Amino acid sequence: MDPGSEENFRQFVIDRSGALFGTAYLLTGDRHAAEDLVQSALAKTAARWRDLRDPAAIEGYVRRAMYHEQVSWWRRRSRVVEVSTAEQPDRPGDGHADAADLRMVMRAALARLTPRQRAILVLRYFEDKSETEIARLLGVRVGSVRSQIYRSLERLKKSAPELSVVREFR
Repeated sequence: MDPGSEENFRQFVIDRSGALFGTAYLLTGDRHAAEDLVQSALAKTAARWRDLRDPAAIEGYVRRAMYHEQVSWWRRRSRVVEVSTAEQPDRPGDGHADAADLRMVMRAALARLTPRQRAILVLRYFEDKSETEIARLLGVRVGSVRSQIYRSLERLKKSAPELSVVREFR
């Protein structure tokens, strides 16, 4: 990579790594796995940096690399890892502490989903992708995305009823 391209890549990483890490954390449910996922996606991006001309498409390329890498990781897993969490409050309220409680409940609930269910919900509700975009990103049919969204939301409702205060999960 030439010095100008290297500096542009470095600036991209500085500017966008926080947002990329947030998405990676939601996809993986684990801080260390999220760091690995971002690192892996950025390494793939660095290798193709000279080919990526459109600045608007660069972040999309990195995010797509993250989604594909996450799908590859959960396909390689031979078993689902369960995460134990402490009990959460019955029903969060409206204050700052309550918003933090709701985030903790959401993280715990997402951690109880399968990696595929978590990826689909993150793409749909946190990344605001359409069902068609999700299907294309994950290499599955739109019908599979729809059924996974339905099953995932049902599982969230059962495992974390306190999320019913969030409009999308009612």
